[in-house]
Amino acid sequence: MSRLAIILSHPVQYYSPWFRWLRAHTPLEFRVFYLWEFGVTPRRDPQFGTTFQWDVDLLAGYDSEFVPNVARDPGTHHFRGLDNPALTTRLAAWRPDAMLLFGYKWLSFQRVLWWARRHGVPLLFRGDSHLLGRARLPWTSRWLLRFLYGRFAAVTFVGAANHDYFRALGVPERKLFFAPHAVDAEHFNPADAAAGAAAAALRSGLGLAGKRVVLFAGKFTPTKQPVELLQAFVRVATAADALVFVGDGAEKARLTALAAAHPAACVRFLPFANQSEMPARYLLADIFVLPSRGSYETWGLAVNEAMHLGVPCLVSDLVGCQRDLVRPGESGWVFPADDAAALAATLAAALGTQAEELARLRRNALALVASYTYEQTSAGLLAALASLSAD
Repeated sequence: MSRLAIILSHPVQYYSPWFRWLRAHTPLEFRVFYLWEFGVTPRRDPQFGTTFQWDVDLLAGYDSEFVPNVARDPGTHHFRGLDNPALTTRLAAWRPDAMLLFGYKWLSFQRVLWWARRHGVPLLFRGDSHLLGRARLPWTSRWLLRFLYGRFAAVTFVGAANHDYFRALGVPERKLFFAPHAVDAEHFNPADAAAGAAAAALRSGLGLAGKRVVLFAGKFTPTKQPVELLQAFVRVATAADALVFVGDGAEKARLTALAAAHPAACVRFLPFANQSEMPARYLLADIFVLPSRGSYETWGLAVNEAMHLGVPCLVSDLVGCQRDLVRPGESGWVFPADDAAALAATLAAALGTQAEELARLRRNALALVASYTYEQTSAGLLAALASLSAD
């Protein structure tokens, strides 16, 4: 397969560096077709509750184009939010040998499925859904998804829970190729002197010198359980502990009110941080926490970022990456997502970890995440493409 068209909703801070890596390190000829300009133009994120654009270049170093989106309400929050009538014409002009789809839930993606079938272009799929916390999907959903995934010639999976999801929905093992979720390891480098200095300055400015710091970074939404984390912290923390929140969102008012009601607890808030600022935020932490519940956290790429910087992680058992990256006693701590008492107990254990043990967890985190890089992700994609030729 010499020409690959990649269909993606919008430029993503995790995928654009991978596309640059693919261009620089493989012979694959590809073009990314973007269906929305979120991320490269100022837009309001309703979950963050703020308007922003990423401060890193998401378009340089690989071939891409934006296809006009005619949706009245553009976005990925509803089926017609990606409505790009010119997409199939653009694809026909570029003449791909295969296409990689990141998703299926939008009108334009359904048009591509129809167009590919009509023109005999093989399809690859990339997603990260899992069934954690769900006994099984409703019968109608299972039937529709089995039919949908049956239309793809190959599927890349990002980790163990995602692999089990595809197998449960009828994708045969021969069509599955491991292409792990990864982040830009060069950007999240623990040896970066500038990031280290910025982290030290943050610790000093926040009055955290000598404290063991727990970090939550992301959207303050109920499914990520920031309030439950704060409640657990005020129950178990000592004077030697601190909790830092980085981000914004709907739960901000509850969080600040709860922190104010417990002045003895050392709780600090930092605003939403763009990509260039995040390494310093992780480096000020001793423990990173992602306590999400439900099926919301399909992977949790913040865990990859933290671990590349040597920060062990505490996550719920419903975070998609847990089985792959956060192994209890080896690279972090795990608690049952819907058990507040277990969150408090696990946090207390993490905060009570001796320095030597914490250093071991740091080393293990670095070693474990070292195999979740763009090189491994690319190898999986290339293997999936090679399987098309074999067929």
